[in-house]
Amino acid sequence: MIRSLLFALLSVVIALTVPAQSFAQDQTLSVASEQGTPSAPDYEAWRNFAQQAETLLDQPNVSDDQLVELRAALVNYRARFLAAQDANQTRIANLREQIAALGPPPEEGVSEAEEIAARRAELAEQLTALQAPGIAAQEAFRRADGLIRQIDTIRRERDAEALLTLWPSPVNPVNWVPAADAVWGTSFTFASQIVGALDDPAHLREFRSNLPVSILLLLFSGFVLWRGRAWIERLVSKLLDDGGSRRSRRTLARLMSLAQIIVPVTAVLALTVAFELTSLFGAIGSEVAGGLLVAGVAYFVARWAGRQIFPVRESSTAPLDLSAPRRREGRFWSNMIGAALAVNAVLMAFLPPENQSDAANAVIAFPVLAFSGLVLFRIGMLLNLHNVPVDGVTRDTRFFDRMVSVLAKAVMAIGIGAPIFAAIGYVQASQALLFPTIASLGLIVVLLFLMQLDDDVYGLITKTSEEETDTALVPSLINFALVILSLPVFALIWGVRPTELLEFWQMLREGFRIGETRISPTNILSFVIVFSIGYMITRILQGALESSVLPKTKIDKGGQKAMISGTGYVGIFIAALVAISTAGIDLSGLAIVAGALSVGIGFGLQNIVSNFISGVILLIERPVAEGDWIEVGSTMGTVRTISVRSTVIETFDRTDVIVPNADLISGTVTNWTRYNSMGRVIIPVGVAYGSDTRKVARILQEIGENEPLALVDPAPQVHFVDFGADSLDFELRMVLSDVGFGMSVRTELRHQIAERFKEEGIEIPFAQRDIWLRNPEALRGEAPMTMPEPPRDPRDENARTPMQRNEITEDTGGAGDGDGDGGR
Repeated sequence: MIRSLLFALLSVVIALTVPAQSFAQDQTLSVASEQGTPSAPDYEAWRNFAQQAETLLDQPNVSDDQLVELRAALVNYRARFLAAQDANQTRIANLREQIAALGPPPEEGVSEAEEIAARRAELAEQLTALQAPGIAAQEAFRRADGLIRQIDTIRRERDAEALLTLWPSPVNPVNWVPAADAVWGTSFTFASQIVGALDDPAHLREFRSNLPVSILLLLFSGFVLWRGRAWIERLVSKLLDDGGSRRSRRTLARLMSLAQIIVPVTAVLALTVAFELTSLFGAIGSEVAGGLLVAGVAYFVARWAGRQIFPVRESSTAPLDLSAPRRREGRFWSNMIGAALAVNAVLMAFLPPENQSDAANAVIAFPVLAFSGLVLFRIGMLLNLHNVPVDGVTRDTRFFDRMVSVLAKAVMAIGIGAPIFAAIGYVQASQALLFPTIASLGLIVVLLFLMQLDDDVYGLITKTSEEETDTALVPSLINFALVILSLPVFALIWGVRPTELLEFWQMLREGFRIGETRISPTNILSFVIVFSIGYMITRILQGALESSVLPKTKIDKGGQKAMISGTGYVGIFIAALVAISTAGIDLSGLAIVAGALSVGIGFGLQNIVSNFISGVILLIERPVAEGDWIEVGSTMGTVRTISVRSTVIETFDRTDVIVPNADLISGTVTNWTRYNSMGRVIIPVGVAYGSDTRKVARILQEIGENEPLALVDPAPQVHFVDFGADSLDFELRMVLSDVGFGMSVRTELRHQIAERFKEEGIEIPFAQRDIWLRNPEALRGEAPMTMPEPPRDPRDENARTPMQRNEITEDTGGAGDGDGDGGR
């Protein structure tokens, strides 16, 4: 799997370099076609080739090598057809403009001038001729793309069939005999090759000539493998204990930790070369030597990864939050997974699967698969312990913590399931699950290492604290780019072919069409670069205006802010236009789409647009500026900032109120300090009835004139405003030079008025009310008093109580059973 990982990295490098060359070739072809050079594909040869390809694909026994070769040729054809689709685009656009200049075609039954009709027919014929190559290229492109998809379908079906092939069960003792025969046969052949080399004089002479070098390499390899690791760890510890900042020591230690891979692998390489120089081990020995190198790389990379993810020392930057015993266990299982990969590499070199039977391969591979599954399960359990509450203390769960939890469960499931599949007989499916999972875990460790190194290097360069580095944008963008760049490597690990990645990259580079506009990553990159340059120039210009130019003018602070903001908006707009033009994006093809979207966006964003326009008006007209004391509705305070969408007002309670700009334009706004800071204050004063009103007015006048912030013109005034219900009402009115001190001035003037009135014997009344209780005995809990009713005089008509007819009827009816006339 280490060999597959190295091949994956090499494929990524090829993916980044080859498309650049093909891009240059495509650009040359495009330029040649625009200039009229004969660069069109040979469609007759293509048709013959496509017919042969279809005939080959109809054969059921076509080999994988033939499919790979055929697919590569089809991809080449498809790329040429894709480039040919844009042939004559400039001339086609010119012809369409010429036809449009002639006016719309006449309706049926209506004729036009012969010269115009002839010219229209001539231009239409030229347009049809120029469009023919593009149409032919589109048809050929569709055919080539269909054949490529057919090949991919065949190969995927074969891969799925191979993964689901049921081999003989490795736990069945009957199948152990072919495995033992394979091991014995290969060992006998290996021994025979050694004996044959010893009997060959030429091999012996070569052995004797290379013996000193082989001995030196063996001594070097053994010494480095025996003592090298301890020296490296001692060197890293010394660097950590020496002076320098904590971050610089940590960065240096991270870089030096790579020596834990480089130095031992160098020793293994020396050992491999020493075996090769002996020339005694034959072909099998050469294969085993290559497998030994892969095994060394696998083991020491796994050991390094374990020390990165499960560090020896307690560190705040450790990826996982685990205790020291758990980290020590994690390092042990990391070494074990490296050992499993090393044994698998040596077995695959000594016993190539293609030379053995299915039963032998299943039995030989099963012990490694079972042990690897056990190790993966244990590592998954350790990952699942990350961020587990300790002593009832619950920690905040981050996105990284949730991803680690999901990864731990997936690793445990694969660690259990893959050996079970292998025991049943699905050995290839088990290998396709286990080894890519191990390689993916290694790649994740590499990503975490690079991200931490990026944060440390950024902190050293910018000299920022760890907290500031964690919230910085630049290292976050770099880390995001690392994750994106790792996606092709993950794809290669999990079985995606390099050719498919290269094809995907080429299709991505070619881009996609929206109408007549082709948008590709090259266009997007050009747009981003040009816009970034324009944005930086705009910010530099704004900084120069703010620090050097505008402070030397007589423009007020609000005007300066408006000019700086306007310069930023204009600069960004110009930068966007230049970037679009440089990228070659034709916005005319997007006009219909933009028009359709603008309706829905207009309804959804009408408030935002209204606030934006209002913000522009505020910046131009400047009825309100930063620092003004304004009142909007029930909000009063000082304007802190004015943006294109809203205005921030700081109230006198030191709270920020965000007011939409539309409210400042369409509503009523009181600006107390826009053009000057003067303002009037009114102090109402009430004195008792009977006071000398002239004296009161004189005292208030003196107090007002003695106020230092009061203007002389207009001078303070005293008004006798009303005869109140409880007092004689006066008002002291004055205009202050700075209305911002209005509250403190009112407070001081009231103090002076109270002191002077006390000295002069003038009473400040307070409201008095007389309360009459109708039932005072109810408050004391006594029964209410009632007057005796006077005797009635029968001769008094007013004293008589009239009787109703029904009362008389009821009285007489009640005696119906007695004597009298009422019963008749």
